[in-house]
Amino acid sequence: MGMTHRRESILEDLGSAHGLEALQGAIEKLRDHFGVDHLVYHWVNTDGDQYGCGTYSDAWVDRYVARDYLRIDPVIIGCFQRFHPVDWKCLDWSTKAARQFQVDAIAHGVGNQGLSVPIRGPNGQFALFSASHQCSDRTWEEFIGRNRRDLILIAHEFNEKALEFEPGRQPAQTRALSPREVDAMTLLASGHSRAQVAEALSISEHTLRVYIESARSKLGALNTTHAVARALSWGLIVV
Repeated sequence: MGMTHRRESILEDLGSAHGLEALQGAIEKLRDHFGVDHLVYHWVNTDGDQYGCGTYSDAWVDRYVARDYLRIDPVIIGCFQRFHPVDWKCLDWSTKAARQFQVDAIAHGVGNQGLSVPIRGPNGQFALFSASHQCSDRTWEEFIGRNRRDLILIAHEFNEKALEFEPGRQPAQTRALSPREVDAMTLLASGHSRAQVAEALSISEHTLRVYIESARSKLGALNTTHAVARALSWGLIVV
């Protein structure tokens, strides 16, 4: 199955989820699809309540909570300080507590490699979508090179679906995209760079930026990647 069809299939599965429990089933399918050891989604809603789903062992989840690893986990700390996807190798593992945590995590099957996508939603909502695996640096770099974009899109779709289940959430009002905005978002979703999109549409990159920002505003998206994910999931563009 090609990358585009794979993404559409995954987004379709997510779109059919009808409760938080369904997200657990979806994340297990995604783990198997990507062929990694683990995928995890951790959500903190606007009231400070937490929800998690993923494929870590119960033993590791229980140990993480019992040892209050949330306070020292370099992934959590690092992602609170960043807005873009974070390779775990780029985080600060220099303290003794962080190194001991890493050894414990690997011993419980978390994996020596990882990538986390930090997501910020309305009114202080924060979430992380993480993939982890046991493999060499080169194998992991190749995996991220192939799948980074899909993982970002799916992370935002996961969060959007979780927000739908938040009590009292008001449905968003969707404004139609213009034909030029649809063209721009479709090409971006297909993996084209901004320069390639501008050339394909015979417009300047400055004009393209105007179209993208307008689409992002209409979609209520946090950034361009989020806008593409929403446009795909809401059927406003088809790739």
